[in-house]
Amino acid sequence: MSANSQGRITSWHGSPSKPTFTPPPGAVDAHCHVFGPQASFPFSPKAKYHPEDAGPDMLFALRDHLGFDRNVIVQASCHGTDNSATLDAIAKSNGKARGVAVVDPDISDAELAALHDGGIRAVRFNFLKRLVDNAPKDKFLEVAGRLPAGWHVVIYFEADILDEMRAFIDAIPVRVVIDHMGRPDVSQGPDGPEMKAFRTLLESRPDIWFKATCPDRLDESGDPWNDFATAVRPLVEDYQDRVIWGTDWPHPNMQSNIPDDGHLVDMIPRIAVTEALQRKLLVDNPVRLYWPETL
Repeated sequence: MSANSQGRITSWHGSPSKPTFTPPPGAVDAHCHVFGPQASFPFSPKAKYHPEDAGPDMLFALRDHLGFDRNVIVQASCHGTDNSATLDAIAKSNGKARGVAVVDPDISDAELAALHDGGIRAVRFNFLKRLVDNAPKDKFLEVAGRLPAGWHVVIYFEADILDEMRAFIDAIPVRVVIDHMGRPDVSQGPDGPEMKAFRTLLESRPDIWFKATCPDRLDESGDPWNDFATAVRPLVEDYQDRVIWGTDWPHPNMQSNIPDDGHLVDMIPRIAVTEALQRKLLVDNPVRLYWPETL
């Protein structure tokens, strides 16, 4: 665990290894975050964790080190609904980043349009009670109905509330992307009850996508995360046009189990075993979501 005398935590590896897997040209790290820098972008008063700075310079250096070309920056919960840090990172990316915002349910259409102009292409609804307070489903649905054209909704929840989430997900009027597959128990294997329940969700709508991400969060067996590879590979193969991947750097709240980002990248060929699958996972699919104007 890493924390300084002011209680700021570090959840990222100080010197991640160089992966043995080389991502294809144009590869996108489609789930990552920035923290601060706090001098310019203070944390929300409601923040449940207070990390050290992990700003755009660090993120883009990691992108280059790992062999990626672009990033999708997801608003970190510690910044609440002030997306300034995410927008700042996008602005400094030279066109190589897009973003996912967290918004107040009362956001105006003009504010949504401004987020679009800043590179945002989705909103995230977080249902992890340890990270956010009281997620208002009715108001979230109202926001989802007002999103700029082409945007989607990202949802973060845990497997034990999937059943109670179904009516809400069914009512979302735009494409949906599920963070970290709804955090199933991967030790149950590809045919375990939680993975089967997630497959049932995917079968319910052709426009539900997912992120095949976070073996470090989902696989208690530890690096090299064999349970994750076994459970997730069939999912990637069966829904290969609806899956994206990301590092989750700088790994919020993982200060007690910090992953090596190079090892995370080396998971990719274990869950997407052909070059064609790897290109869909890392290039084609995220570009369809976040840079559709380039197609």
